[in-house]
Amino acid sequence: MSEADSKQRAEFPPTAYWRRWVADAGQPMLPGAPDEPAATRSPSAGAQPGDAIEVPHRVLVVEDDPSQALFAESVLNGAGLQARVVSVATGFMAALAEFQPDLVLMDLHMPGMDGSELTAQLRGQAAFSHIPVVFLTGDADPERQFEALEVGADDFLTKPVRPRHLIAAVQNRIRRARALQQMPDPGRHAVTGLNSRLQLLQQLADAIPATPRGALGFVEIEGITALRDRYGYACLETILTDAGRHLRTLVGDASATRLNDNTFLVFAPDVARIDLDAWARGLRDGIGSHPFPLADQTIRLRALVGYADLVNGYDEPGSALAAAEQALRESRGTPVGIAVHMPAPRVAPGEAQGGLGDDLRDALDEQRIELAFQPIVAVAGGDEAQYQTLLRLRGRDGELHSAARVLPAAELAGLLLEIDRRVIELALATQVERQRLGSPMRLFVSQSSRSLIQAGYADWLVQQIEAAGVPGASLVIDVRQDDALIHALSLQDFCARMGPAGVQLCLGQYSASEEADALLAQLPLGFVRLAARYSRQLDEPRIRDEMRAAVERAHRLGLQVIGQQVEDPQAAATLWMSGIDFIQGNLVQRVANVLDFDFHHSVL
Repeated sequence: MSEADSKQRAEFPPTAYWRRWVADAGQPMLPGAPDEPAATRSPSAGAQPGDAIEVPHRVLVVEDDPSQALFAESVLNGAGLQARVVSVATGFMAALAEFQPDLVLMDLHMPGMDGSELTAQLRGQAAFSHIPVVFLTGDADPERQFEALEVGADDFLTKPVRPRHLIAAVQNRIRRARALQQMPDPGRHAVTGLNSRLQLLQQLADAIPATPRGALGFVEIEGITALRDRYGYACLETILTDAGRHLRTLVGDASATRLNDNTFLVFAPDVARIDLDAWARGLRDGIGSHPFPLADQTIRLRALVGYADLVNGYDEPGSALAAAEQALRESRGTPVGIAVHMPAPRVAPGEAQGGLGDDLRDALDEQRIELAFQPIVAVAGGDEAQYQTLLRLRGRDGELHSAARVLPAAELAGLLLEIDRRVIELALATQVERQRLGSPMRLFVSQSSRSLIQAGYADWLVQQIEAAGVPGASLVIDVRQDDALIHALSLQDFCARMGPAGVQLCLGQYSASEEADALLAQLPLGFVRLAARYSRQLDEPRIRDEMRAAVERAHRLGLQVIGQQVEDPQAAATLWMSGIDFIQGNLVQRVANVLDFDFHHSVL
């Protein structure tokens, strides 16, 4: 047959050309066969109207000979599969990205780039490395076939091949590949191969502080909002799943897990300290240089990397996570998109603290940690009693020190966790007494994020609430925005533990920004306390408009908003007209060590 005849036959096949191959091959496997996963079944010819139609298996046929390509395409289509032909080697990768095949049927010998080279190219792309490749060739040389197997081929079919053999080989290979992907592994994600979050955190718990080496890093995909707005949620999830799969290949023997929509955690204990910078660049560039397939195009992603050098000797996993998360936040403001956490110099207790640091331990032992209170009043009226608790330390001379002085000294002295525990204990003791008097109330209790993310702290807090016999809803944990931004990912675990106990979270000192707005949706908050500048600078139109937009944003998320440090009636009126829910400040009542505000008759 001449070349012209071959082309004409390829372009104009005889009527019902493929049916003779179907008859030769027999009926394709029907849906519901016991060895075929439901997700991979092809539609049955006998399906009734209204039946669920599964997407047929997709086979990409890479063949430069038109008649051979037509033969394979017709047989596969006739068996209920979906086949597409690419006849030019240079169009192979583009066809992969667009068609997303379940299997590649590859001719071994082609002009330009042969099948072995194309297979090696496919195996080098994480997004396609799982796709089985079956060679269709007339080359009986075992050495040639062995070379192809070495670069990643899965099987060989020798020309000429009978249609039933072609169909059986393709269907069996696809089923086996799907079965391998669907095998349950409690420590790995079935599609991406990433570690489970629980598995990685357990590895951290075992390694820190026992073997302080390597790195702990966050990898964040930038521009997630723009991607979602442009492509939609479904396509975005496809992109991020592919990013996770590719990251798995980048980290090698290290562990990695996906923490939320666009953030991954990587634990690499075997990276030498001298190689940490190159390691971080490799993660950033490995994501940024990879073309991710999407519909009929490919896109590039930009990654940010923040990491902690574990040689610095973090006391427990929470501290290392907080350090890496702070580095990630810093990376967002750098041109290179990479940052490493630099630990603050260690300060001896009491050093450069004006003596307050020396007194903290004694103050804890001598019960000189106290609480003061300020009412939080609903602008729409109501008799629900609720107060903000404020930390005070009573010096040996009787002077009261505010939280603004105590907490920095406590952090330097390594006593922040003990201070936060004592504050919780005092708040619950206050609740127990009020409950005994028949006057229940809600307390907003400030806590450091660093304490909340400590291992076991959430369980301890739940135990304290249960032991006190007070409802969890009577306690609101107040976390400052700047603190929460650093520890946002770790705080999600704390919030998940608090939900069943009824404890809510309040984001304090909220000041509108892109990061802060994302935090509102990321954490399961109940309340938002606006930054003091919104009450103090309401005469500035820009601040007033920003505040109103912040209130509207919080309300759309179902959050209640507190305006704090309200000192004059004009500020209260402006806040009220802006839709604020609660007001706190000296206009209502000054901070005191008693709980005597009359919520029943309060009028703003």
